[in-house]
Amino acid sequence: MNTSSTSDAGVVIAGGGQAGLQVAASLRQLGFAAPVTIVAAEDRLPYQRPPLSKTYIKSDAGFDSLLIRPESFYVKNDIAVRTGEAVAAIDRRGSTVTLDTGEQLAYQHLVLATGAANRVLPVEGVTLPGVHGLRTAADAEALRAAVHAAERLVIVGGGFIGLEVAAAVRSLGKDVVLVEAADRLMGRTVSRPVSAFFLDQHRGMGTDIRLQTALAAVIGEERAEGVLLADGSTIAADIVLIAAGVVPEDRLAREAGLATDNGIVVDSFMTTADPQIFAIGDCAVFESPFTDRPVRLESVQNAVDQAKTVAGRIVGGDEPYRSVPWFWSDQGPFKLQVVGLTAGADHVELGRLGEEGRLIAYCFRGDRLLGIETVNRPGEHMLGRRILAQDLKIARAEAARDDFDLKAHVASLSER
Repeated sequence: MNTSSTSDAGVVIAGGGQAGLQVAASLRQLGFAAPVTIVAAEDRLPYQRPPLSKTYIKSDAGFDSLLIRPESFYVKNDIAVRTGEAVAAIDRRGSTVTLDTGEQLAYQHLVLATGAANRVLPVEGVTLPGVHGLRTAADAEALRAAVHAAERLVIVGGGFIGLEVAAAVRSLGKDVVLVEAADRLMGRTVSRPVSAFFLDQHRGMGTDIRLQTALAAVIGEERAEGVLLADGSTIAADIVLIAAGVVPEDRLAREAGLATDNGIVVDSFMTTADPQIFAIGDCAVFESPFTDRPVRLESVQNAVDQAKTVAGRIVGGDEPYRSVPWFWSDQGPFKLQVVGLTAGADHVELGRLGEEGRLIAYCFRGDRLLGIETVNRPGEHMLGRRILAQDLKIARAEAARDDFDLKAHVASLSER
């Protein structure tokens, strides 16, 4: 479905996800009048991805429930959407892109919002029917249909996607076995105490979780019948979900001679080494004031805020990207919310809440607060965003006190 088309130079956005749409919407909000074209590889208008691993796979909701904006939005705002097409190559000298159809589009500015792709594990059997990945709405719809006809699902990977699917599928009464090669869940994103909390909760929900357990192969003749583990044991399964992380879609930038390093390297304005070309969202790696190393973040917040930075830059603004990073994950009745980049914490103070199923963790490296992780505590999460945005201080000794009150602490700092 192509809502419109143009061959005039303007802004071309490679990628039809949340980040790409936000660039287009923000440009129009800022009064940008030149052509704006989104080139979306999927044959669908931009849609929300977070529900795919949560509500969408366990419901009979239609695709329209995922749409970020209706088709009328693009018509009203004169945003061309080239669905079912992809940017195949960039000609930086000629300021054009070539689509996979062979058509060329000229640009004044090019925004790479190409996202990421599921990591492909180098083991036998991963291409058998019955083996699923989960990245797109089509993936979710295929998995949803398979789950309803299955009795047991094996999930490979204990990150957000694997755990969200595990909780959703368990709520349907299906057997779930989750294998994770590392020694804890969500090891790239949360502290050890929060990993341990979710391990207990998922086991309490009936999911069989096996840590330090690597996949050796998917077994089966004509379709997947189970998995072979590195220790030589096997698990029978009707379907297998591979949720072993993602890799950035940075091929276009790399082939165009732009720097890549686990993503497309950009500055604080999301600009590549070519001032006409930006990169945002899951495919971009950048310096963050909230960590001491370049990062590539996979979150709605990051996609949206970087898109706004790029739109502002295109219309002449000079505000760099300094947004506080935050994430969330719904796993059954538990809402995990993280503000800051906490995985590198070397000390964690757990708040004394006295409430089962709720948690707050203050994550430090040395004496520096890296961030706050909460479970079913939305108020404290919002306070955490304010703390990091305003650089309000929390000392480790304060967070360790049994009577520490985050709300009162923030109020006292604000009065100074």
